[in-house]
Amino acid sequence: MPKPDVDRKKALFDAEARLSWVLAGLAGLIGAAAFAHTAGYFVTFMTGNTERAILGYFRDEADMAVAALGLIAAFVAGVVVASWCRRRYWAGHPHGPTLLTTVCLAVAAGTDLALYGGNPADIDFVPILLVAFGVGALNTSFLANGEVSVPLSYVTGTLVKMGQGIERHASGGDYADWLGYFLLYASFGFGALAGGLLSLLVAGWAMLVTATGVSLVATGYTYLHLDRHGPLAE
Repeated sequence: MPKPDVDRKKALFDAEARLSWVLAGLAGLIGAAAFAHTAGYFVTFMTGNTERAILGYFRDEADMAVAALGLIAAFVAGVVVASWCRRRYWAGHPHGPTLLTTVCLAVAAGTDLALYGGNPADIDFVPILLVAFGVGALNTSFLANGEVSVPLSYVTGTLVKMGQGIERHASGGDYADWLGYFLLYASFGFGALAGGLLSLLVAGWAMLVTATGVSLVATGYTYLHLDRHGPLAE
């Protein structure tokens, strides 16, 4: 029987871990698309939205405060709907929320292009609400005992856990205590970097199309391979 620490080290690079890197990168890309091609809306940073929703009124930015509230509501709605779908329809597909994210991104891209017509440089607020909904759904992709085990866009929590792991490693543990969190954080950062570079080349709706493509590939992989040969096959 494998030792627990050996299993933990193997889990750092297994199919589930690799999928988490892809989805964290997707979250970073989506966040970059929203930030670079809007008035600075956050679709992955609900801490910032909460502060903006409150402090906006102190800075004569009531419109941004209302927008932040809308983004928070859309994000939470995405979590609720994805969780409900998992319970009712995706018992055989642990990573089913990626499908909901893909649909939201595709509809957001199409809606933005329709709204802007011949001048699709930026992303309208309505599509951004759909994107925030999709990001909320995406964060329910990994569960353990009914709770989210890998918060894909919750970078603050990832850094806290990474810092704790570094301390455990320094106190006699090993690299497995922090490396997984670092790889997840690095994946999110790489996705944001890729999104930033892409924003210099293409319009907002095109960035959403790119994100839709990445999400579609991840969805296909989970449905056709991981959910058949991964956790459910054990």
